[in-house]
Amino acid sequence: MPFFTQSATFSGLWPITRRHIVEVIQNGKYSHGRKVLELERALAAYTGAAHVVGVNSGTDALVLLLRACGLRPGDEVVVPAFSFIASASSVVLAGGEPVFADIEPDGYGLDPASVAAVAGPRARFVMPVHLFHHLADLTGLAEVARGLDLTVVEDSAEAIGMRHNGAHAGLLGAGGVLSFFPTKTLGALGDAGAVITNDPVIAETVGALRHHGRFGRTIDNFPGISTGTGAVGVNSKMDDVQAAVLLAKLDRLEADIRRRAVLARRYADGLAGVPGVRKLPSVLPRRASVRGVFYVYVVEVDRRDELAAHLAGRGIGTETYYPTPLHLQPCFARLGHRPGDFPHAEAASRRTLALPLYPDLPLGDVDRVCAAIRSFYLGERA
Repeated sequence: MPFFTQSATFSGLWPITRRHIVEVIQNGKYSHGRKVLELERALAAYTGAAHVVGVNSGTDALVLLLRACGLRPGDEVVVPAFSFIASASSVVLAGGEPVFADIEPDGYGLDPASVAAVAGPRARFVMPVHLFHHLADLTGLAEVARGLDLTVVEDSAEAIGMRHNGAHAGLLGAGGVLSFFPTKTLGALGDAGAVITNDPVIAETVGALRHHGRFGRTIDNFPGISTGTGAVGVNSKMDDVQAAVLLAKLDRLEADIRRRAVLARRYADGLAGVPGVRKLPSVLPRRASVRGVFYVYVVEVDRRDELAAHLAGRGIGTETYYPTPLHLQPCFARLGHRPGDFPHAEAASRRTLALPLYPDLPLGDVDRVCAAIRSFYLGERA
């Protein structure tokens, strides 16, 4: 049983996918073309964002968003110590400096109290990351941000479909991002991403930066290559084939989200009360109406690495999110952090394990995973 596959999804969607790809071929522009523009408009309709700007990865989306928001060399950005490396490396790539804060004691979101404790006079941004299945405490973080005059930029790469008081993740601050890496809730066949924002200036700037700093209309515009360069940008255009795949999958996104919720409930039932399973994922109470989406199903367990090996021995794939917290990554050794600096992040890094979760997964396979976990902790035969 693989940790992730979408072969059945693509098989079922092939007629629609093929139609979109044929349109790409017929249009004759295979990057930054008409199909990307069509996807941007469809995502704007789904998320409610005033502007969606397609780029070639979720990481690039973070870098370009930070630059478009006015990050200056040396500006500090407060980020959680528990996240994927891109949440912090994007800050460096944009010219800033990450400042780490701890996560909530009972969840994986950036802890507002920790943000207030670590933010110094050079801090200009705070970047909540919406991890796994629910949003960070946007209400609490917004209050801290206002008090410290910080701009909120959301790493909402995993959060498509998640909402806070009806507003889509990524639209509660200056802007957010979406990642369409193949394992994501809405995944492409390769790398792709987007910036979402309600700010027209940010959108225009990201749109220019993704295409070598050329302002004005460049998407699906063949003469655009001769457009003057107004800023030092990068080549982060989205491929039209990826846009074609995403358009084919977007129509079934809500059905996939519902399926993921069904699978999560099956896991919760199958793992309830198992000794050694410390925590099952749940949506924490907030001071707002929130909608979570199960991107991955992450449990906290004792003897995590031994359990992963036990499952692998039974043909069950898992992933460890994330075995080393960001403040202890070798690339950030210069910041001088030591074990114990952010205890909640470090505890999560020791215990979290992601189990298979994707729309193609049969319920019987969930039962098989649960039985294998029970056999590890209880000695039952799986």
